Amino acid sequence: MMVRKLGKLPARHDPRTYRMAPALAAQLPMIPEAKDWTAGVPFEMWGNDRYGCCAFAAQAAHLAMWTRAAQALLVVPTDDVLTNYSAVTGFDPATGANDNGTILLDELNHWRRDGLVRPGQPGRDYLTAYGAIDPRDRDGVKRSVCFLGGTLAGVQVPNGFLSLPLGATWDWDAITDHAPVGGHAIAIGGYNAAGVWFNTWGTRTFMPWATFERIADEAYGLVSRQNWIGIPGVSPLGEDVDALVAEMQEAYLGG
Repeated sequence: MMVRKLGKLPARHDPRTYRMAPALAAQLPMIPEAKDWTAGVPFEMWGNDRYGCCAFAAQAAHLAMWTRAAQALLVVPTDDVLTNYSAVTGFDPATGANDNGTILLDELNHWRRDGLVRPGQPGRDYLTAYGAIDPRDRDGVKRSVCFLGGTLAGVQVPNGFLSLPLGATWDWDAITDHAPVGGHAIAIGGYNAAGVWFNTWGTRTFMPWATFERIADEAYGLVSRQNWIGIPGVSPLGEDVDALVAEMQEAYLGG
């Protein structure tokens, strides 16, 4: 059986974190019924079969989705994923010591403030901004996926999902062992009326909305000016990126 590691520590909800304001979000473009940035992306395991680096595997998945859609595909090497895990948490890639998982807010703050390593130039990746989304706010999750290219989510994984084949649908109603075994970070990059597409353990996977809303305990919309701009200076949907980022930052109000 394929080894699969978890590694998301309990959610930390900081009142200073920007939050999607429904009234201002209504000013953004209408959300399409379906959008999928995950199809054809060459997701990798990124060390998450050996270590609890799921938060940084999710970051690598976002970079792959963003750059494939907007620029030219960038796949972060596993060594860089583990270097980033080390920089934020004190994990030792050489010995495997301090493999204690990650608080997602710690990762996001480090990514925004100090950057995370990536191949090529400029050598570091900086997150422009992020905002918290209620995991039960379907429109908020959809809006983040459609207009920003993805949603970082934290879930509490039921034991029954660990015995599913990689890529099998995560459906709460299709398993019998619902005991939670730990937290996990996933990169959501697509949705339709039935649910969401996400990357986990190197594999594009589907999850019904009802399951996601049951097991998710945190979610974030990510603004990446560095990766979401194509050669013409607009997003993959043709929107002006400066205007898009300004809209999203306006909609994320400080708590």
